[in-house]
Amino acid sequence: MRQALDKLTIKGFKSIKTLEDFELKKLNVMIGGNGAGKSNFVEIFRMLRAMVDVNFANYTMNRGGADDFMFNGPKETKEIEAKFTFGDNAYGFVLKTSTSEEFIIKNEIEWYKDNLSIIGSGNRESKISSLKNEKSVRYPNVHGVGYYVYSSISNWVVYHFHDTSATASMRRSEITADNDRLRSDASNIAPFLLGLRNKKETAYDEIVDSVRLVTPFFDDFILKPGKKGEKEVVNLSWKQKGSDYPMQPYHFSDGTIRFICLAAALLQPDLPSTIVIDEPELGLHPYAIEILAELIQAASNKTQVVVSTQSPPLIDNFNPEDIIVVNREQGASTFRRLEEKELTQWLDEYSLGDLWRKNIVAGGPVHE
Repeated sequence: MRQALDKLTIKGFKSIKTLEDFELKKLNVMIGGNGAGKSNFVEIFRMLRAMVDVNFANYTMNRGGADDFMFNGPKETKEIEAKFTFGDNAYGFVLKTSTSEEFIIKNEIEWYKDNLSIIGSGNRESKISSLKNEKSVRYPNVHGVGYYVYSSISNWVVYHFHDTSATASMRRSEITADNDRLRSDASNIAPFLLGLRNKKETAYDEIVDSVRLVTPFFDDFILKPGKKGEKEVVNLSWKQKGSDYPMQPYHFSDGTIRFICLAAALLQPDLPSTIVIDEPELGLHPYAIEILAELIQAASNKTQVVVSTQSPPLIDNFNPEDIIVVNREQGASTFRRLEEKELTQWLDEYSLGDLWRKNIVAGGPVHE
């Protein structure tokens, strides 16, 4: 059983000194100035993903080492704590640094209601993945608590489509067999769309229709498999309206190919139980941002969506209770969900984006 995230606690992680039992709803749109802490909130999910994939040590070292994750450095922060609560279950960890600037996972804990179990202690890699086949101690044919913890956490996905350069993976060929789930960087976007076209045509058509809305000259993807050595591969080739000339992935603008990836992530038929997207509006035309907002709204009716944005036009399409304002106070990130009653007198004349621009909704640069 896969579950979305209900509450989150983070202590000592990057700019987040203390965030205690913060509630997440079906739709969560974070706004705030540069450096406020939105990306650090997203980063805790990337760290969790690295733990699930048994890639935690590499993840840490590739981002500057453990010391760079500690709030104001290891002299001030000795440990990082996190707890993720979903339904009757929860998972948490405590991290400390070693003399070699590596993380040691001091404790990993799972909960079922108020009952906790330590699943790991003193390790450099997480034990989450070892829970996926766990059975009940009492009933061998019944799943144990660990199974539900793993199945939920492993289904939370952070999508990041910022790299749209000429050599980006999304513009290159990929093996056709890699079509089960859309990867976090959309490196398998072509085989994923091919798989949908072959097995889930309705979802494929919805994605194509969305792309046509923001790119009127786009007709359809070609997605014709070919051979690369002994492997069958496919790339994101396509055709324009009124032409049968096969266009290649490098003919897509950065904004267009990024929107294709976003549409695929938000319209996929088997949605992750939690989707996290950092700055999805990057490089998009204002009209494309309106369509993107509709896709986010539609996806949040089926699953949980967490979005970080700096786009007033994007938040114009949401309600105040969807918005989480991120600020910095005395060097630490703060998170506060808006309430419509606070803004009633303003919303008759101004949009949420206008209120943010005017700093009535405080979420701009802060001079400390």
